[in-house]
Amino acid sequence: MKAPDLSRIRNLGIISHIDAGKTTVSERILFYTGETHKLGEVHEGTAVMDWMAQEQERGITITATSTACRWRDHWLNLIDTPGHIDFTVEVERSLRVLDGAVAIFSAVEGVQPQSESVWRQADRYQVPRICLINKLDRVGADVDAVIEQIGAKLAARAVPMQLPWGLEGEFRGVIDLLILEALSFDEQDLGAGVSRGPIPAELQEAALRAREQLIEAAADFDDEVMAAFIDGQAPPVEKIRAALRRGTLACRIHPTFLGAALRNKGIQPLLDAIVDYLPSPLETPPVPAREPETEALVELPCDPEGPLCALAFKVLSDEGRKLTYLRLYSGRLAAGDMLLNSTRGGEDRLARLFLMHAHKRERIDEARAGDIVAATGLKDVLTGDTLCRRERPLRLAGLTLPEPVVSVAVEARAVDDRERLAPALEKLQWEDPTFRVREDAETGQTILTGMGELHLEVVVDRLARDFGVQVKTGRPQVVYRETLTRLRRHHEIFDREIDGRRQYGEARLLLEPLGRNSGLEIALAPQVVETLSGAWRALVEESLRQACGGGVRSGYPLTDVRVYVEEAPLVPGQTTELGLRAALQRGFALAARDAAPTLLEPVMALELTVPADYTGKVLGSLPQKRGLVEGMVSRGDVDVIRAKVPLAEMFGYMTELRSATKGRGTYTLEFSHFDQAPPETLKRFGL
Repeated sequence: MKAPDLSRIRNLGIISHIDAGKTTVSERILFYTGETHKLGEVHEGTAVMDWMAQEQERGITITATSTACRWRDHWLNLIDTPGHIDFTVEVERSLRVLDGAVAIFSAVEGVQPQSESVWRQADRYQVPRICLINKLDRVGADVDAVIEQIGAKLAARAVPMQLPWGLEGEFRGVIDLLILEALSFDEQDLGAGVSRGPIPAELQEAALRAREQLIEAAADFDDEVMAAFIDGQAPPVEKIRAALRRGTLACRIHPTFLGAALRNKGIQPLLDAIVDYLPSPLETPPVPAREPETEALVELPCDPEGPLCALAFKVLSDEGRKLTYLRLYSGRLAAGDMLLNSTRGGEDRLARLFLMHAHKRERIDEARAGDIVAATGLKDVLTGDTLCRRERPLRLAGLTLPEPVVSVAVEARAVDDRERLAPALEKLQWEDPTFRVREDAETGQTILTGMGELHLEVVVDRLARDFGVQVKTGRPQVVYRETLTRLRRHHEIFDREIDGRRQYGEARLLLEPLGRNSGLEIALAPQVVETLSGAWRALVEESLRQACGGGVRSGYPLTDVRVYVEEAPLVPGQTTELGLRAALQRGFALAARDAAPTLLEPVMALELTVPADYTGKVLGSLPQKRGLVEGMVSRGDVDVIRAKVPLAEMFGYMTELRSATKGRGTYTLEFSHFDQAPPETLKRFGL
């Protein structure tokens, strides 16, 4: 297979709230580009992109799935991401490596909580986006309301590229505002045939007004378009398209398209928009990398002839072996290459390279800058690691990972299960950096920690299905955080003989409380940075992060604290790695205990959708859960309630809500922030 020109590659993801239609859109893209010859359906469990048994049973996407297809002589590397908040890390690591994205919104529900979350994630990585307002065939579809919400809730400028031709049961197609044509989709051949014709008379005036607004948006990015717009003339279509592309690549506007994916309407114009408005790897800004020893910043343009630099953004356990997904930012890679893991320091030989089509593979001999591929043979590589050549070491920034907030205790059912449990859990941790495992020192139980009840439910299900390990589980528990309320300074000297060798280390630490939800900060004084090499600095930071991860009094990780290393002198011939590590960790523990530690609990953003008849009953129950109602919006015969509620009060809430609303109420839950735990919780932990 001949590699496509880099300018004809699009690395894109599909992002949205759960049930907005991501996987349905992905399945249509595969069908219309000729990659599949039968439409897969989520509701039938036949979706190509939702290939896991758990996904097909639940009708949701759990793991981000990549595939490749062709459209208009362009190569599209497509990643379908989950919408459920419990699997948000899949969105995070996908957006980290993508050049563009399609954000999907339901024409009925509009901008929902997870829509806001994934949009913020894309903002963080400056990913250009186009939008699709889906489900125009459903009762209650309102395009104008969704565009207004995109502006109000996301602070984003949606530029409508189409008008709907009918709505709800009368939805026939779309009006293309750029070329002023009506597009309809042939239902006889599953929407594959697209007919273009004149705009119906009743929509012509609205189309001309909307096109004028489109040209006005384009005029902000092209002087010629601006001049024509001021003179009341119609600029050339190609000029308008080029101007809109510039605005999209700058993340200042978001061309917005319409469709009903389940009814096979609107997907081909979306494919055209992906080619026309989303960037190729050549159009993305140079990627910043650092030289591990000197920390010098290096900017890497997308150049196959440049130094090799690739990010491992996902690791899967595939029949017991690791399958590592890579995004190449610079250089070339071939099967058999020896690679340096500049994040962890080891070397691995790459065995084979593949293009992925969901869970199916297509073997290739070489990958180059701009490609997204999978590799085998990389035994010690984990999510977020950088791969490069030993002669030119480079390190990319890792991933921003959300902190897990729910835990559950598990026990193996039989002796055979007990032997297989630890290796199985290790493999699951390869795959998911938000899944944590620890042993409870007091009870001896294995504690699994994840993003939510569904996340841990899927983990336990996979233990049984994928690894044949049966376990008993306890009730879900909240994962709290510790913090400090006083400033403390401590000087620690560790000087001890261990196994016949003197171990020596010295450190002076300052522990300082930070504002709520500031996270953990570890900083080194300028003189410490000057005297310690890169390896010693890494040891200092790793030691303190380990100490903070174990907490102070209750065993929960420390947050909202700044640990400042004022001194860490290296005494020639005396200071050892073990000695310095011990001094840092003992010094931290003694200082933290004296800094009045307290406990923080996770607070969740709750969005309830309930029939108006039951709103009063649901609102009345929230204060009993220490909930704070932030607002309510009426949408027809349902009310949408937004509130903040401690996670500890939300276990089993679905059963309670169904009972209160006769099974008609739904909710979504997303982590919001940590706040002071109530006195009864502090007392339970002896604080």
